[in-house]
Amino acid sequence: MLGRDFTSVLDLSPAELSGLLDLALGMKRDGASPVLAGQTLALVFEKPSLRTRTSFEMAMHRLGGRALYLSDHEALIREREPVKDVARVLSRMVQGIAARTYDQATIEELARYASVPVVNALSDDEHPCQALADLLTLRERFGALRGLRVAYIGDGNNVARSLAYACVLAGIDLVIAAPAGYELPPDTIARAGALEGHGTVTQVRDPFAAVADVAAVYTDVWASMGFEHEAAQRAEDFTGYQVNMELLAAAPADALVMHDLPAHRGEEISDAAIESPRSVVFEQAENRMHAQQAVLASILGGAR
Repeated sequence: MLGRDFTSVLDLSPAELSGLLDLALGMKRDGASPVLAGQTLALVFEKPSLRTRTSFEMAMHRLGGRALYLSDHEALIREREPVKDVARVLSRMVQGIAARTYDQATIEELARYASVPVVNALSDDEHPCQALADLLTLRERFGALRGLRVAYIGDGNNVARSLAYACVLAGIDLVIAAPAGYELPPDTIARAGALEGHGTVTQVRDPFAAVADVAAVYTDVWASMGFEHEAAQRAEDFTGYQVNMELLAAAPADALVMHDLPAHRGEEISDAAIESPRSVVFEQAENRMHAQQAVLASILGGAR
């Protein structure tokens, strides 16, 4: 069973990851039972979101509980009051906290001072719930995950980091193609390599080499939220890294197209690629809800 908090993919063992995917698949197939009746999850968001807010609110609804949304205007973390005070106040009124923040340190401080479970709904360092939804999507399509090969084309950002950790735990070989200066840093690769699991993470420059013999081709925006001021430079630096039909022609004909959304069509991915029959991006989006149901049922309801 998952521990009290879920702040990083690093919180999981291979068995815990597999168990969460099993639970999510079962809930998606059979429906969720109201194991969280009477419980409230506080959503503390420094960043706006479509999928993250909707998926957490619907997950709590389907589990019989409710979600309380607190935007940056309500929470004003660090501006109006310290993180540790927010954590202790909310802990007296709700049964769990999901936080979408800029700094990973904010998530960790919330977890340190809260007496209720804390879930990382996104930080600049990690996006663990997205990684669970990604693996859930692959699991549905391929059954077993161990031995799959996945290419990630683009920025070595929070999505790539969580995906790397999750792939190692699940036994997936992940190949990341990024221009110089945008790779995952050495400490992330070292942490991934030290995990208990049979997957690997390899970084290359050539996106065409990366997509050979893969089950899926994944990409994300070149300038994540908070990095918009670098958008023009990044667009130049990522020339040649777009996931389009030319790149997909170098991959197996049945390779899936993945994106965590929102997509900047015409930048990191072409309209033709995201609309192709190979695309599972909207399955990924739906699976955020199912994966988070499993997380919430596990840490708030003791589901196994």
